[in-house]
Amino acid sequence: MANTAQLLRRQSSRDIVLKTQRSIDQHELRELRGRLVSEHSTSSSTGSHRPGSHHHGLHHTPMYGATNQAFMSDAFDESSELEETKEVDTTKAVADLVAAIESAPPADDLVEGDKEGDERESWDSKIMFLLATIGYAVGLGNVWRFPYLAQKNGGGAFLVPYFIMLCIQGIPIFYLELAIGQRLRKGAIGVWSQVSPYLGGIGISSAVVSYVVALYYNTIIAWCLIYLLHSFESPLPWADCPTRLYANYTYDHEPECVMASPTQFYWYRTTLQCSENVDEPENFNYHMAIALIVSWFLVYICMVQGITSSGKIVYMTAIFPYVVLIIFFFRGITLKGAADGVAHLFTPRWETLLDPVVWLEAGTQIFFSLGLAFGGLIAFSSYNPANNNCYRDAILVSFTNCGTSMFAGVVVFSVIGFKATATYERCIAERDHLIKQNATTNLPLCDLEKELANSASGTGLAFIIFTEAINQFPGAQLWAVLFFLMLFTLGIDSQFGTLEGVVTSLVDMKLFPNLPKEWIVGGLCLTCCMISMCFANGAGSYIFQLMDSFAGNFPLLIIALCECISISYIYGIRRFSDDIEMMTGSRPGVYWMFCWKYLSPCAMFTILTASFYQLMTEGSSYPAWIASKGMTEKMEWPHWCIVIAFILIFSSILWIPIVAIFRLFGIKIIEDSDAAWFPEAELKEVHGIVPHEPTELERTLFCFNMDGTEGMCCPTYGLPEKSLQEEDDE
Repeated sequence: MANTAQLLRRQSSRDIVLKTQRSIDQHELRELRGRLVSEHSTSSSTGSHRPGSHHHGLHHTPMYGATNQAFMSDAFDESSELEETKEVDTTKAVADLVAAIESAPPADDLVEGDKEGDERESWDSKIMFLLATIGYAVGLGNVWRFPYLAQKNGGGAFLVPYFIMLCIQGIPIFYLELAIGQRLRKGAIGVWSQVSPYLGGIGISSAVVSYVVALYYNTIIAWCLIYLLHSFESPLPWADCPTRLYANYTYDHEPECVMASPTQFYWYRTTLQCSENVDEPENFNYHMAIALIVSWFLVYICMVQGITSSGKIVYMTAIFPYVVLIIFFFRGITLKGAADGVAHLFTPRWETLLDPVVWLEAGTQIFFSLGLAFGGLIAFSSYNPANNNCYRDAILVSFTNCGTSMFAGVVVFSVIGFKATATYERCIAERDHLIKQNATTNLPLCDLEKELANSASGTGLAFIIFTEAINQFPGAQLWAVLFFLMLFTLGIDSQFGTLEGVVTSLVDMKLFPNLPKEWIVGGLCLTCCMISMCFANGAGSYIFQLMDSFAGNFPLLIIALCECISISYIYGIRRFSDDIEMMTGSRPGVYWMFCWKYLSPCAMFTILTASFYQLMTEGSSYPAWIASKGMTEKMEWPHWCIVIAFILIFSSILWIPIVAIFRLFGIKIIEDSDAAWFPEAELKEVHGIVPHEPTELERTLFCFNMDGTEGMCCPTYGLPEKSLQEEDDE
């Protein structure tokens, strides 16, 4: 993802490095030079076939929307079959045109760094785009959130609402963001401002949410670094309770650790140095502060320098987690009790499907697991070729993400099954020992199902339960290093994509037009690092939970709802479908249009309403560590935390109405910009696109009119309009 950050910053700043008084002829000349591949250059490259490109003898067609020869979409490969009869004439015409372009003098108004040789208008390869998008979508939630939700909400039965929500909410919005970014070829702010100047606030809201989420998300990376560093110690520091020196110079195990467990004590008291509640920060956590500084420095180094010559970091950060998961899978299934753990995860409890909370949590998990509404997907797709098959990408990445969640669930619960079985057998042994001593009271209750259900999500699963299981592995240090290195790469991958949404937005808004990108990224990381020091104290983990509960949930749902409404009722479903057909050569089906206009907005509105209702009726609490009891207890958030929660929510979503209201009164928060170059005529010619005549079903469901307009209303049933063929016959 590091070179992804470097690539996106260069692309989003293209308008800044160009002088404002550029002529249209010079602009088109530069764009055409970058998008037409000469006969000689393509012929010379036939000997080195790269991924994503196909060659049919000596015939080559122009690549539109991409300047890199390594990335050709399949759409043009298929179209080349239809053009074989015109091979000689087409090749000669292209060669003549390219020769004329190359012989023309370079434009004088291009500043240094924007000339053809320095441009990077597209991804290096299709595989790099897919790996970057998968790395962005697949994150920590796939490993430590999905398994917990599945076993909590009906086991295998949870997969029913999970995949239903994937089909009516996850994939449609994922598809929408990839398509609109590829069509309008801008970041989130530029895209929604071009859809309508009144909608620019959607892009700003996405940037604000991305900033806040990146702010606390990097705290997880810091925790992983702490555990990764201590994983090289032997024995592991969380394997046994520490000892305490008493006044009489005797040693004994820490009483608080004995009441809890070594992994709990190390997490709450050694790593987090938790206080009793959020109102008492107590001491400053210097170890945590150093880890935060190091983690932000790593993010800065990767985002600034990147790698422009190869994609090694992308391949590393995207593929390494899968390698570790596969290693843990084969280790886990060989452990005693693994089958019990996996069976507990997937055994269906069908009665849970009647619980609306199960559907709510399934929809919420799908939404946040795919990384929707952050603006990162729009930015990523805006640097694809104009003829890229975004529909295929949406299907591939979405199912890869969900498949990763289920595979991670098998890995996690095979290890949890091993831990639960070991605990259960110790309990049985202790019970048998007491019975042999004729004890009849205070016998321990041994229940394997209870041990299996005693799992946790989030940090509790990763830093307490899983580490406790790793303690019992032979060679525990190696497994600990692999596990926390996997969590680190999962987190850093998603962090790049999230923070890049902020950088792209700052460039799009031209807030700092004279500052180099390195300064912008450096200032952004520095401010985040300074603010993140609020997590380096006894109450830091509670502040983290507050931001995690409110900063990213409600705002992202509202933003995605606005995105769907904007495309469906302002940009227009018919126009959007025409764009997709022009780019991919095939028109989206009625199902996807129905989702965009009706199903997806209804699903998000339902989840949003149910979430607010649940919050108002049940309230919100946090688990506070009680040192005297060696356990956590639920506590209500104090009033000042509720105020901060509302500030986090409204500071994000208020930009949507603010930009619209200011624009209504003639005040421009976001300056208007020209539409990005798009080869509309060429794509229509290549794909053989003809005007689409709406079917009777489309006119009924989506209010499509024969004159090309689209109704803004719900479906109406009136007299059928005459088709174009009927009008021609008359």
